[in-house]
Amino acid sequence: MAISYDLECATDSPAAEAAARLAEIGKGIGVFDATVDPELLVDPGANTRHGTWIRVTEERPPQPWHPVVADLGFTPTVSAAFRMAKNVEVGEQQDDMLRLVLALLERIEGDAVLHYQYESIWLLRKNGELSLSGNDDLWRPHRIRLVTQPYQRETHRFED
Repeated sequence: MAISYDLECATDSPAAEAAARLAEIGKGIGVFDATVDPELLVDPGANTRHGTWIRVTEERPPQPWHPVVADLGFTPTVSAAFRMAKNVEVGEQQDDMLRLVLALLERIEGDAVLHYQYESIWLLRKNGELSLSGNDDLWRPHRIRLVTQPYQRETHRFED
């Protein structure tokens, strides 16, 4: 089973705009090669330098019981999936994912959550305030240094 993470955002930006910004960010920091463009990120998805597959999609209106709606109180409109490559160091892929996500959050407005399969919330931005999980195994010192905007450390959870 593949390890995958999701960034779910409630934003006025359409998926195409989020994909364009993600492609620009990824090329700028060396995570994507020159062939990755916004259209590729939307369909069928693109791979990073470490093989992480990323795809940006418009969210269909979720049901009221959707974990983000029910537990976090916002309705996602755009999401980005990050599926980790097998046989490649996962930590390096996670670092790249965080570089992309943190930079994207500086360029789009709205509430957002980065989570692992609705089990572990890595970060949550709600009402303009960024919270990073209090789990030091997720947010090691080198990852904390990637954060350039104000944040607090607080662990959020999805209900069972």
